[in-house]
Amino acid sequence: MNIVIENGRVIDPKNGVDRRTALYIAGGKVAGIGEPPVGFVAEQSIDATGCVVCPGLIDLGARLNSIEAELAAAVAGGVTSVVVPPDADPPLDEPELADRLVHRAKEIGKARVLPLGALTLGLNGERLAELAGLKKAGCVAFSQANKTVVDTEALLRAMEYAATFGFAVWLQPQDHWLARNGIAHEGEVASRLGLAGIPVAAETIAIGTIIQLVRDTGCRVHLTRISSAAGMALVHRAQHDGLPISCDVGVHHLLLTENDIGFFNPHARFNPPLRAQSDRRALSEAVVAGWAAICSDHTPVGADDKLLPFGEAKPGATGLEVLLPLTLKWAEAAGVDLPTALARITSAPAEVLGLASGQLAVGAVADVCIFDPEATWQLTPEALKSRGKNSPWTGYMMTGKVRTTLVAGRTVYQQG
Repeated sequence: MNIVIENGRVIDPKNGVDRRTALYIAGGKVAGIGEPPVGFVAEQSIDATGCVVCPGLIDLGARLNSIEAELAAAVAGGVTSVVVPPDADPPLDEPELADRLVHRAKEIGKARVLPLGALTLGLNGERLAELAGLKKAGCVAFSQANKTVVDTEALLRAMEYAATFGFAVWLQPQDHWLARNGIAHEGEVASRLGLAGIPVAAETIAIGTIIQLVRDTGCRVHLTRISSAAGMALVHRAQHDGLPISCDVGVHHLLLTENDIGFFNPHARFNPPLRAQSDRRALSEAVVAGWAAICSDHTPVGADDKLLPFGEAKPGATGLEVLLPLTLKWAEAAGVDLPTALARITSAPAEVLGLASGQLAVGAVADVCIFDPEATWQLTPEALKSRGKNSPWTGYMMTGKVRTTLVAGRTVYQQG
């Protein structure tokens, strides 16, 4: 279908576009910006007056406990591609499971699903999964989710194998022994509340080990959910040295700190934990500088699993539908312009994945998010399409509302 999106502020961070103009779509791809291609006749016109027109958001980490509901939540949040970690039930350690997930997502016809295959069988950190078969089934990289490979030799062999075939490995850096009993950042707040702490060293020791293994193997590694200033400094030093290492930061870690635990608020329990104000500030500066992308770390948790004491509640928060407004909130607080903020959730994740998406260049796949940057809405359980209603932002006013989402030129979400 030929579509023209008119009167909107078109922002394409990757290609330096930021102007009020029209976007033309034909055959599921971007056909023109500003001027229609020769012979173009619009079959549908979308009025984007007062709205921003940008590439569809790419989320580097979202769990799909209910694939139909969570993909509906994704497109309602302007997210057109979702990277799914392998810690499903059962884990994505067999090609048939990955193939089934990708096929089911195509049947639903909402956001794209980009699965991470399990690096080891059962995510047990011992025997390698069938990486070649998982890649053929559609897995974009291989991960342990938030499970640690305790045996460093096993991790070395896995990275050697991955490097041989050009596979990327995604790891959440956390030392098993230092983090195994902790539930909050090891600091003043945890001490005052009597909560077992997870020290920053749990992250930095793991990052140090991974960096050395990257030096030895040449394996391309993406580090997920960096949470500390010291950890980010190690990653940036490795990037400066030319090592093939990228990273992301959960959007909640850009806005919240250990103080938001308050009086044992289970909605503020995350993995990795919310850390000190100095860590939050350093993470923000790193994202501004372009050292890291932003992800939602979407983790839908049932209400009963959050109505528990802090130490027993499941970690995580809903994120797909608030990735955009929380990124806008962070950008305002950090003094970041809109194109830079949008780059961290569009072109930067695409670069991590090695994809040509996350842009609106002529010929690019027409994954498009149209949102009103001034619209406000209250975050309530009823306002969310996700089955995960768990959020530390419940009751807060959000700024930034998605009006329309297109995937490959198809309208997959339209605000009612």
